[in-house]
Amino acid sequence: MTKQRLVPLMVFIASSLMLWETWQSDHAPAQPAMSATAAPLAGQTSSLPQPVSQDSGTVPPAPAAQTPESAELRHGTSVKVQTDLVEADIDTAGGDIRSLRLLKQLDADDKPVQLLEDKGALIYVVQSGLLGTGLPNHTSPFVPDVPQASLAPGQDNLDISLRATIPGVAEVVKTYHFSRNSYLVTMDTTVRNLGSTPISPEAYYQFLRSSQVPTGDPRFVSTYTGPAVYTNDTKFQKVAFKDIDKGKQDYPVTANNGWIAMLQHYFVAAWLPQQGMKREFFTRKVGNDLYTAGVILPMQAIAPGASVTQAVPLYLGPQEGTKLKSLAPGLDLTIDYGRLTLIAVPLFSVLSWIHGWVGNWGVAIILLTVLIKAIFFPLSAASYKSMAKMRLLQPKLTKIKEQYGDDKARYNQAMMELYKNEKVNPLGGCLPMIVQIPVFISLYWVLLGAVELRHAPFFGWIHDLSAQDPYYILPVLMTASMILQQRMSPKPADPVQAKVMMAMPLAFSVMFLFFPSGLVLYWVVNNLLSIAQQWQITRMIGDGKR
Repeated sequence: MTKQRLVPLMVFIASSLMLWETWQSDHAPAQPAMSATAAPLAGQTSSLPQPVSQDSGTVPPAPAAQTPESAELRHGTSVKVQTDLVEADIDTAGGDIRSLRLLKQLDADDKPVQLLEDKGALIYVVQSGLLGTGLPNHTSPFVPDVPQASLAPGQDNLDISLRATIPGVAEVVKTYHFSRNSYLVTMDTTVRNLGSTPISPEAYYQFLRSSQVPTGDPRFVSTYTGPAVYTNDTKFQKVAFKDIDKGKQDYPVTANNGWIAMLQHYFVAAWLPQQGMKREFFTRKVGNDLYTAGVILPMQAIAPGASVTQAVPLYLGPQEGTKLKSLAPGLDLTIDYGRLTLIAVPLFSVLSWIHGWVGNWGVAIILLTVLIKAIFFPLSAASYKSMAKMRLLQPKLTKIKEQYGDDKARYNQAMMELYKNEKVNPLGGCLPMIVQIPVFISLYWVLLGAVELRHAPFFGWIHDLSAQDPYYILPVLMTASMILQQRMSPKPADPVQAKVMMAMPLAFSVMFLFFPSGLVLYWVVNNLLSIAQQWQITRMIGDGKR
């Protein structure tokens, strides 16, 4: 009997371990972040990318006064840009985006989310430059065409240009194209050859970031923060900071398609070169908890006096699946649904469809939970029937234990004969539980990763389904429902098992206190539906309605 009793417990523990392993598998504790105001340490690696193949030969060093080693985060003056969705600071040192606020995405303090920044504990900036003798890189001084710019009412596009001139070498113009109602920024790099011989520069586009996890991530929930690479051949691949530390990056270096991104919970920044262009991806550690991830794109040969323009889209915004999917193949995979993406994606599609009808994400979660329970009703019914029959057999099992308790062989034989005579399968309640585990875990990740739930109200005291319940009402209801479910289930004969099962609701309640309320809402509704179903089936079995 002990072995049969262990199976439901092992299923429960296994599902819990799967969740925990999924939380932790891609993450390691972040190292202390380098201060943004400090220069890189002496002897650190330059953040200037080093291509694996060069048509023009070895990459020469940057000009002495502009070496990345001496001025990794050099500051010039900021060009402030504001649209209807973003507020950005473009630094004249390198023409880089050093700060970006998402005006319609609010943090826990109801302030715009700070996606890019280079002050405080977190360093996260967008950089670009050229590889070639004397050409401007991401530390070179640029001159903006305007000191600041805002998207005016009725205006759909806003362009900001910055210019760097190296006499006798080249003139480089970086132009950022912002658009209304869009998180997509297109960056044009125009190079004019001021020399007397042709040049063949390569442009690089990269993110510079510390491994610091953004503030505001839910406690007890580990979401991925770090680079990711996508190509048509190898598909989506995460490149964890810890793997970069160990030199274990495993992604295609060269390709003619794909993109590179920097991910964090709910948000993504991604360079999206056009399909068909030759490219080289790179990820490197360049300082104390400081990393670069980017792509190198060759430009065509430029004759003296001629110019060439290269355009590369840059997405900086929330992980909204439909929009991401329309921008580039596989970009929607940046939404972290764990290892069960194939199940999670259709689940979110159904959840979104329901939300389109009811207009409330909390109500949509409830209806989706009801729908899932309805689909699995036959399996759940079989499970609860098995448990109900087992509960009815408890007096007979107790009598057998009293009679043969000291003789395990006779005890097991008598127990199996009882199951056979009563036509009860002691493992009948386990298979339905195992089948449903992938769906439940997938739905967990859907509710955890959906940016649409950020600041989405339910009703009453729940003003944000992505935040914890401020009064812990839902976690208390969930704990109570788990305790009630346990009391309705057959009690394990083994006292140790019984104590472990009794401790489970209390142990889980501690974690659920800090889980996003949308997740807890799902578990509460699921438990209540399970209790109702279990009670009805137990009553029917007790009345002889088998």
